[in-house]
Amino acid sequence: MNNRIKEKIKLLPNKSGVYIMKDCSGTVIYVGKAKVLKNRVSQYFRNSPKPSKVQAMVDSVDDFEYFITMSEMDALALESNLIKKYQPFYNILLKDGKQFPYIKINMKEPYPKLEIVRKVKKDGAKYFGPYFAGLDAREIIKTINAAFKLRTCNQKITATSMAKRECLNYSLGLCSGACTKQISPSDYAKEIDKVINFLNGNDDEIEEILKNKMEIASQNENYESALIYRDRLKMISKLKQRIVANLPKNVNKNIFAYQTNGLSGVITSMVVRGGKILGVMNYAYNDAELEEKETLFNFLIQYYQNVLVPDEIVLSHEIDNPQLLLDYIGKKASIITNPHGINKKLLDMAKDNANDYLEKHIEKEKIKYNNTFGALKLLQEKLHLNNFPHRMECYDISNISGTNKVCSMVVFINGEPSKKNYRKFKIKYVKGSNDFASLQEALTRRLTRLKNADGESFKEKPDLLIIDGGKGQLSSCYEILQNSGITGIDMISLAKRIEEVFKPDSNIPTLLKPASAELRLLQRIRDEAHRFAITFHRELRTQKQTHSALDDIKGLGDKKKQALLDAFENIDNIKNASIDELIIVKGIHMALAQTIYNHFHNDN
Repeated sequence: MNNRIKEKIKLLPNKSGVYIMKDCSGTVIYVGKAKVLKNRVSQYFRNSPKPSKVQAMVDSVDDFEYFITMSEMDALALESNLIKKYQPFYNILLKDGKQFPYIKINMKEPYPKLEIVRKVKKDGAKYFGPYFAGLDAREIIKTINAAFKLRTCNQKITATSMAKRECLNYSLGLCSGACTKQISPSDYAKEIDKVINFLNGNDDEIEEILKNKMEIASQNENYESALIYRDRLKMISKLKQRIVANLPKNVNKNIFAYQTNGLSGVITSMVVRGGKILGVMNYAYNDAELEEKETLFNFLIQYYQNVLVPDEIVLSHEIDNPQLLLDYIGKKASIITNPHGINKKLLDMAKDNANDYLEKHIEKEKIKYNNTFGALKLLQEKLHLNNFPHRMECYDISNISGTNKVCSMVVFINGEPSKKNYRKFKIKYVKGSNDFASLQEALTRRLTRLKNADGESFKEKPDLLIIDGGKGQLSSCYEILQNSGITGIDMISLAKRIEEVFKPDSNIPTLLKPASAELRLLQRIRDEAHRFAITFHRELRTQKQTHSALDDIKGLGDKKKQALLDAFENIDNIKNASIDELIIVKGIHMALAQTIYNHFHNDN
C-alpha cells in the first residue's frame, strides 16, 4: 500500500457510495459499492488474510477513487453503470447477449399468438421460461400449435379489422381462423387458458389431445401427420422427465449455489418452472469481493436485469439486505437462505453442479486468463507500453485497385473482442490506392470524435492503437496522433511478413516470442480487423454492383422500376425514351414521366 492510498483512506467518509480501484496505468480493475465507504475500502488494505483472487486484485491497486451517494439504492445503480462503462477485470460481468428465450403471450390482444423473446418487459404480457439446456422454445410452440388451434400469422387483428380470407393453416385444420373472426374472442381465450395451463406445468390435457390426434391420423392412413404428433409427444415426454417429485406445479423458483476455491469461483443457477427443472447454467467469474455473500448479491443484481423473477429465490449464502435486492429489481419474491425439504435437495443438486464445474473447468479458466488479462500484462511489459492495454483498437484498410476503400476499427477490451464497439469507415477523400493516406483519414476522424465525445464507442479513449502494417504505416498514423493533441495513448504496428512489432520511437522492430500469449493476442485482433474490413468492403462492392440508375429517381418504387425494365428491356432504352413513350408504361403518370426524362437529360 503506497502513501497516497494511506492518506486517502484517512479521508474516507462514513457514508454510502461507490469506489473504483485502479492499477498503475490508471486502468479501472474493480468497482464496488459500500454502505459505509470508510469501513469497506479499509478492509481491502488491512494485513488480514484474504481470498487469493482478492489479494491478487489488491496487489495490483495503485490508486482508488470514490463517489458518495444518497442511499444504498443509488450506490447500486451507480455501481452497475460504472461496471458497464469500465468492464473491470475483477468484477462479475454477465454478457448482455446471453439471455435465454421466453415464450410471451400478449393478453391485451383479442387473439394473442405465441412469441419467442429474450427480454422480459413490464408490459402486462405473460412470460414463460427461460428455456435452455436441451429445451427449445420453438419446439415447445410447435407442440402447442399441434394441439391447440392458435394463430401463427403476423396479421394485426383488432375489434374491427378482418382479413380478406383465411390462411392455409385454417384449411389444414391447424388454425381457428381468428383473422376472419371464425372464432369468438371468448372461445379463443379458452384455448389460451389451456396453453397457459400447459406452460405452468400441467401436461396431461395436451398429451391426451396429441394422442387422440395421432390415433385418428393413423386410422385415416395419414401417416405423415401421425409422425408429427408422435414427435410432439416426445417433447411432452422430455418435459415430464424434468418433473421434481413432491414439488407443486404452480411454484416457480430459481436456485443459486456459489462455490469457490479461493482463486476461481462459479455460481450455478437452476431454473424450476411449473414443477420442472428447465435447466442448469454455470457462470465462472473472478469477482474480488471480500465476502462470499457480497459476490452472490452482485451476481443477482446483474442476473435479474430483464429476466423473469420467480416466486422463490433459493440461495446458498445469506445476503445482508434481501429487501434492497428486491427493491432494486422491482419485484416481489421470497428469498430463502436456509432451505429445508425439497428446496434443500434442489440447492444440494446445484452445489454438486457448481463443484463439478469448478473442478473440470479450472484449467480452462487459467488458459482464458493467460490468453487475455495475462497476455495484456506481458504485452505491456515486453513492449514497454506506458498504459495497460485495457482497451485496444486495431485499424486495417481494404480496397481493390483503389475502389470502395474502407477502414475497420476493431476493439478488444480486457483481451476479448467487444463487437458492439466495432466501427467501420468509408474512405471519402483519398484518391487511388493509398493505404497510408486512408489510415490517416480514418484515424483523424476517429480522434476527432474522441475529442468531441461523439458516439458510444468513439467517446471511449483507447489505451493502445494497433496499425496493420509496417514502420511506414505506423509513422503516418503516429503523425496524426501527435497533431491531434491527445496524449496518453500508445501506438504500435504489426507487420504480417515475420510478425514484427514497430514502435514510433524506434526503427528496430520487436520480435515477440513465436506462439507466445502476447503475440497471439496481437494476431487475433489484427486478423479480426482484417476480416471486418474485408467484410465491409464486400458489402459496399455488392451494393454498388446491384445499384441501378433508376434507384436515384424520386417517386419510382420497385414495381414501377420493374414495369419500366419490362417495357424497355434495359436502362439505355429508358434513357432514350420520350415522355410520350414513358407514359404508356403502367403506373407512370405524366409528372413521373417528366421526372424520369429530366433525370436522364439533366433538365432540372
